Amino acid sequence: MSASLSSARSRAALRASARISVELLLVLVMTAVALWLLGRMWSVVWPLIVGLLLTTLTWPMARFLRRRGWRPALAASLVTVVFLVLASAVVALIAVPVASQSGELTDGVVDGMHKVRDWAAGPPLNIDDAQISGAMDSAVERLQKSAGSITTTVVTGVSTVVNGLVTAVLAIFLMFFFLKDGPRFLPWLARQLPGRLAVDVPTVASRTWDTLGSFVRSQAAVGLLDAVFIGIGLWIVDVPLVLPLAVLTFVSAFVPIVGALFAGFVAVLIALVSNGLTDALIVLAIIIGVQQLEGNVFQPMIQSRGLGLHAAVILLAVTLGGSLAGVVGSLLAVPVAAMIAVFWNYLREQLSEPPEEPETREPRADDAIPS
Repeated sequence: MSASLSSARSRAALRASARISVELLLVLVMTAVALWLLGRMWSVVWPLIVGLLLTTLTWPMARFLRRRGWRPALAASLVTVVFLVLASAVVALIAVPVASQSGELTDGVVDGMHKVRDWAAGPPLNIDDAQISGAMDSAVERLQKSAGSITTTVVTGVSTVVNGLVTAVLAIFLMFFFLKDGPRFLPWLARQLPGRLAVDVPTVASRTWDTLGSFVRSQAAVGLLDAVFIGIGLWIVDVPLVLPLAVLTFVSAFVPIVGALFAGFVAVLIALVSNGLTDALIVLAIIIGVQQLEGNVFQPMIQSRGLGLHAAVILLAVTLGGSLAGVVGSLLAVPVAAMIAVFWNYLREQLSEPPEEPETREPRADDAIPS
């Protein structure tokens, strides 16, 4: 005879499920409100995030100077000036080669288009010139009809550049103040919070800072090594735009997994258009070799303290961030995932019960081993 369901236990299970559902719904609503507020304040939040990331990259130098007796303002000023000089040099390394080799690259793209056209005209596609010309005429017609949209896009692009410059200036100023007054922030924050929050929030903030600093500095070191080795390989193969491609490799290192694939694709594409299939395959082999060297040698040596995130989690985070916020989302996906992991680990520490100590008892006379 099968046992019947208990009405009391069923009601209790339903009440528990309803209570958990309501609590989870409230958490989701508060998260949505927080994200909405974040979006409304993005013009302020984005320079703040950039300033924090730059500070994690430049803080070791400022800390070194402060430990040598430099005043905080003087150390922060020197580090900021050095950073601006290096950033200006990087921009010059990108702009000058692109401007000098733009004609060569354009000719290579045109030649590549002719090669694609000749290939399409042969087997197995056998597309004749009339079809190709018709497709090009259709594209030109659509382009003419979209003149208004193109104008809007250009205006939007100019606005984006202006906003980017404003964000960069604000981030530099914030970086200076973070370098100067950063060590005083956590004590000040602890004095402003009541009760247990005065301990929990500064602790989580300190761990998050350590995690972000470790991530940014290790990715910068690995990206620099990748850029140097890949740049040398591109220079040996005589691929155009070596310096811009090396800089792109360095910047892409801050987007794990996806960034390396994107930078490698761009390098192989330029080699294919400019130098032909053979050099493109050589460049592909160089990039694969450097990536293997990075994964097996560079990262284990440099990243002594990892993020504690599985590669699949990183890949999903980058994909989700890119789909939600484009390039910015891809750049911030891994740091945000690392911050969530820090918060979750701290929460588990606080909610976990301490392990029970084994009971000890006094030895008795009858416990003795008989001889």
